[in-house]
Amino acid sequence: MTIETRRLILRVMREDDLAPLLAIFSDPETMQYYPGTFDEARVRRWIAVNRDRCRTFGFGLFAVVLKETGEVIGDCGVTMQQIDGVIRPELGYHIHKAHQRKGYASEAARACMEMIFTRTTFGELYTYMKHTNAPSYLTAIRNGFTFVQEYDDPVNVRTRVYRITREAWAMQREKEVRA
Repeated sequence: MTIETRRLILRVMREDDLAPLLAIFSDPETMQYYPGTFDEARVRRWIAVNRDRCRTFGFGLFAVVLKETGEVIGDCGVTMQQIDGVIRPELGYHIHKAHQRKGYASEAARACMEMIFTRTTFGELYTYMKHTNAPSYLTAIRNGFTFVQEYDDPVNVRTRVYRITREAWAMQREKEVRA
């Protein structure tokens, strides 16, 4: 599966994505809000797990590639995650620090939202992050997600949760089409 946006291509991860994804996931600044950085073995597993998710479910985390250069700058997609004890479809993204604050996370997230709401029966989509991860929750808010809760979490200390419903997404999409 491949998804194209104005500036990006989201595609199933490949084994040759190891080097660029390792550069992203091993970088302490890029991963500052994540529980830790990844070593090569963990990135290999990350790629394998997400390839398997895409094959099995038709979605997972995709490699985010700049159309202009072909460079892999991150990942974005939907996985099933346990959020405060309940398994929910969760939109997540990691963008390398050199490419942050350029709207790539929002652009990739919107494409994944469209994929989920047009190709699955999910009635809502969630995103969650460490409570101090303002860039991530501001991206969620820009994409129409609303705050749902904050809870204690042994991984993130405190976790913030945002949600968008299929109906809210459809209304937002209709406004964008009319604009």
